[in-house]
Amino acid sequence: MQQQPLLPADALAWRRFPAPSPLGTQKDIRYIGSHARGVLNGPETTGMEFWSINPYVGCAFGCAYCYARYTHRHVSERAIDQLEEDSGTAEALLELPGWLSFERRIFVKQNAAAALREQLASRGPRVARLLGGETLLVGTATDPYQPAERRYRVTRDVLEVLAMYRGLRVVVTTKSPLVVRDLDVLARLGSRSRLTVHMSLITMDRVLARRIEPRAPTPDARLRAMRRLCESGIDVGVNIMPVLPGISDSPAMLRTLLRHVADAGVSHVHACALRLQPAARRRYLPFLAAEFPTLAPRYAIAYAEEDRMNERYTAGLLRFMERAGREMGLPLHTLGRSAANEHEGTAPGRQATADSPCADLPAGDVRGNTAMYAPQLELSL
Repeated sequence: MQQQPLLPADALAWRRFPAPSPLGTQKDIRYIGSHARGVLNGPETTGMEFWSINPYVGCAFGCAYCYARYTHRHVSERAIDQLEEDSGTAEALLELPGWLSFERRIFVKQNAAAALREQLASRGPRVARLLGGETLLVGTATDPYQPAERRYRVTRDVLEVLAMYRGLRVVVTTKSPLVVRDLDVLARLGSRSRLTVHMSLITMDRVLARRIEPRAPTPDARLRAMRRLCESGIDVGVNIMPVLPGISDSPAMLRTLLRHVADAGVSHVHACALRLQPAARRRYLPFLAAEFPTLAPRYAIAYAEEDRMNERYTAGLLRFMERAGREMGLPLHTLGRSAANEHEGTAPGRQATADSPCADLPAGDVRGNTAMYAPQLELSL
């Protein structure tokens, strides 16, 4: 399969929004070329305090817990509207259920670099905030270094554009060691702007990782990438996200993970418990029933009324991660506040301890999602 060229820097053809077109296949994955009106998503779009760029729509890693599956449906619907009814591309988008299409039908934003150049050159008040240092995340909904990047190099082209500017604040989030291919661009970007690479890793157990993230790189491969990035002078953090209740949340497992990433030289970690929004729920709960059947009824209770774990669990998890991270010289970063302060006073029950990080509930308490509790950060009823 040959890579189709990106549009030249001065091309405006992407404004005509050509219909998506097939680029090729890789085993059971189909790549579809698309052209975006723009690639910068501002805080008013993300609902967060940052900007984002996603060079791809859909993600071949197909992690069972991925929250971003909902993004694929809207793009697929728009693409189908642009295609002829007998188009093979339209048929390919319709032949799979939405949750599976997300990981097997990948949209490649061929004009991403050209669109970004034009958006940044506009110098309007909105873009001025970004150029003034507001945070820009590359890879919030799909991994920017998923297998498609090896062929199409859209993420590299986007980083090349960002490296032309000074004073930016850029964060690249991935779970792929392919990121080290772009050390030269990352070094150039980091010399002119603040740059951090966040590597996602939730367990060092290779067998467990393969069950949860069947197509993602191994934990050891990610560790090697972290080490190379750190040795090259790039700031690296680790996203221990999401922590899966009853699966990846034991204190021993989390301490092992923290010890390995600390040895790799990373500067900080982030952590949060699993959230199950509707699109993710449709994929994760059947996966859970197949792979961890004894946990399925407990999850059904715990997530019956909310898309997140109860406050007692989340507060205990963050307290544990903050304490364990501090022991290993790894600060736990959250949105502007320390983990201890973020949940101070919000979690009912007794104070969590290092050995028992989540306060437990009385046995048999089945009120809403409080039926899931964790004396040792492990599920019980």
